[in-house]
Amino acid sequence: MNSDLNPRLGWVVGIDAGGTRTRAVLADAVDGRPLGEGVAGPGNALTVPGPELADHLAEALASAVPEAGRARITAVAGGFAGAARAPEEEPGRVRARAALTAALTRLGIGTEAAEVYSDIEAAFAGAPGQPADGLALVAGTGAVAARIEGRVLVATSGGDGWLLGDDGGGFWIGREAARAALRAADGRGEPTALTAAVGRALGIPASALPPAEGALWRQESRAAYRASLLPAVLDRPPVRLADLAPLVPRAAAEKDAVALTTLREAAAHLTATVAALRPRPGEALVVTGGLVAPDGPLLAPLTARLSHLDLTITPVTDGCAGAVALARLLATGRRPAEAP
Repeated sequence: MNSDLNPRLGWVVGIDAGGTRTRAVLADAVDGRPLGEGVAGPGNALTVPGPELADHLAEALASAVPEAGRARITAVAGGFAGAARAPEEEPGRVRARAALTAALTRLGIGTEAAEVYSDIEAAFAGAPGQPADGLALVAGTGAVAARIEGRVLVATSGGDGWLLGDDGGGFWIGREAARAALRAADGRGEPTALTAAVGRALGIPASALPPAEGALWRQESRAAYRASLLPAVLDRPPVRLADLAPLVPRAAAEKDAVALTTLREAAAHLTATVAALRPRPGEALVVTGGLVAPDGPLLAPLTARLSHLDLTITPVTDGCAGAVALARLLATGRRPAEAP
């Protein structure tokens, strides 16, 4: 009999709460088969206000778990950007746990087996074979690497947020795109397709955009471009610069020199973030996030830069599969480090 038809066998929920979105997956507690999914807004435990974080979690959970089946949830595991498992009073962990508790209570999901993990622990748990030890890299809006021992995070590199770090992540790439556009507009930088692409993305009037290749971009249009771009950026939350990141690989695909250089520098930053953890030859390295997930624009250059370490690099789509795996362990009463 299918477990989703057997009331004696429960369901679990895995949550991947990142800088861009919150995704919840309902799964069978026995074999991990996905049974439902919900998506909502950002879930970074340090940058999203607590009430808003609870709203996003509740929205994703409500879409993933049918109301009639919420009493069957036996465990919930959430992997949160901006959270860590230790120490117990770590601010991101405290905020994530409070928001998750509020969301579960709001929806009438009463399981006591609900746990908060870092997003990187969740990503690592989703690798094939569920390795217990190794390295993980999350490169999406931000960028952080970690060493995992016994399925528990023991050391990190990077992950300092958009203001102080996250070099090579989506925010960094988007900011570099905007900076390249400004430098090209006032003559400090070389011409780049990013100027027009960034301008269109930010709603700059067409009359101020660079003309077709070979035509003269008049000084008054350059000035109008800068006068429009600066307030368009400053009127948004700073982290929204990450929205511009996808423009860079698109321009790089057309052999734009500035875009290609930006991606090379981003890969170098991510390589340094991993290298700071002193990788050992042959170790597992699980990578995830929009930049290094399967088909991510930085996966190939990152793999090439790390080739001398002979790491076993495994890209995973996101942290949901790992969060489900951790929830299944919770449902059996085992902590991650106790899993076989």
